Amino acid sequence: MNREHLYAIYKTCNKVVIDSRKIEKGDLFFAFSGKSFDAATQAEEAIRNGAKAVVVENSNFENPEKNIFYFPSTLQILQDLAREHRNHLKIPIIGLTGSNGKTTTKELIYVILAQKFKVQYTLGNLNNHIGVPLTLLSIKPEHEIAVVEMGANHQKEIELLCSITQPDYGYITNFGKAHLEGFGGIEGVIKGKSELYDYLMDHHKYILVNEADILQKQKTLEYAKKITFGTDTSDYQYEMFSENNRIGIGLEGERCLSQLTGSYNFSNLSAALSLGLYFGVESIPIKQAIQAYTPTNMRSQVVEKEGKVLVLDTYNANPSSMEASLENFNQYKGAKTVILGDMLELGEESRAEHERVLKLARHFNFDEVITVGALFKEVNQSELAFESTERAGQYLRKNPVQTQNILLKGSRGIALENLIDLL
Repeated sequence: MNREHLYAIYKTCNKVVIDSRKIEKGDLFFAFSGKSFDAATQAEEAIRNGAKAVVVENSNFENPEKNIFYFPSTLQILQDLAREHRNHLKIPIIGLTGSNGKTTTKELIYVILAQKFKVQYTLGNLNNHIGVPLTLLSIKPEHEIAVVEMGANHQKEIELLCSITQPDYGYITNFGKAHLEGFGGIEGVIKGKSELYDYLMDHHKYILVNEADILQKQKTLEYAKKITFGTDTSDYQYEMFSENNRIGIGLEGERCLSQLTGSYNFSNLSAALSLGLYFGVESIPIKQAIQAYTPTNMRSQVVEKEGKVLVLDTYNANPSSMEASLENFNQYKGAKTVILGDMLELGEESRAEHERVLKLARHFNFDEVITVGALFKEVNQSELAFESTERAGQYLRKNPVQTQNILLKGSRGIALENLIDLL
């Protein structure tokens, strides 16, 4: 069995899965091995449950007569299979990375392009070395364009994902203080994210550039194949406005109010809008798509209930996104409480960055500043500093938040969403 033969089998399958619990009839199942579990042990059961074929990396479970095939590495063959599929695709693919705003921007691009095209895009957070191949392998003949989100926490990862995705267009949302530990500091972040630029330039592809971002503009200054927005001299120019804590964008003389909060989402809207116009989507469908898009993924999500306004931004957090969230929340009218969870993967910068964020939160004179997590507790001597979400929950049950506005912002690992019912 080689990649070409496996690709021929893949073409007859419904979809690719890596979770045995999600197998449906006609699927291709990749049996990944973990530290304490070898999914190859479930290969024959997967066939009985309807899988058309199974890939294992344990030769003891190979059984070609039952369509159970051995490869030395399920990860490597999954990536190679995705490359093979990409080589057969004739549709434009948009690659997307950045420190903050990737998922929101991806979803905005999707809803806008979907007004004209059959679009496939990264579902959920499948943006790593496994998720990107799965996204590519989910592209079917009926799709006309694809949007692939690429995440990274160390250098050379975007380079790898680009070699699999082979994007025709690319956009970096920003360069922020995310995954500092893995990247080795902010300069490492810039270098790592710029691997998307390197690929696009080396292969003479198009780059979407926010020219209001000085670093983006500098890094692409000498490159000709650009689509630009953000300044008076850019290809696309927009006006920002806000209403009822929502951010809006001026589109060809019309004002389009989104359901997103925070001025930091203006660049996300602008990027998606620019790609929509570039690919020929009409302005009225674009406006309708933006107005209808409601974030439901705990990213800049606003929930209003019983007189309370709850801003949920608990999917991830880093110093850059923390600062933007706090500055935005400070503009809300009425009494305000912020509940901040630890920022993870900051390495040597962790203590200094938690101190800086805490200082900023106190500078804004919010009615209450509650912190959750061991990292914040190291720098916060207040009685409103809790080591865990569980401890914070115990406090909130006895002392309900009284303010009209509440912000939850923290890294995914802190699970601040577990406090929602108490608020």
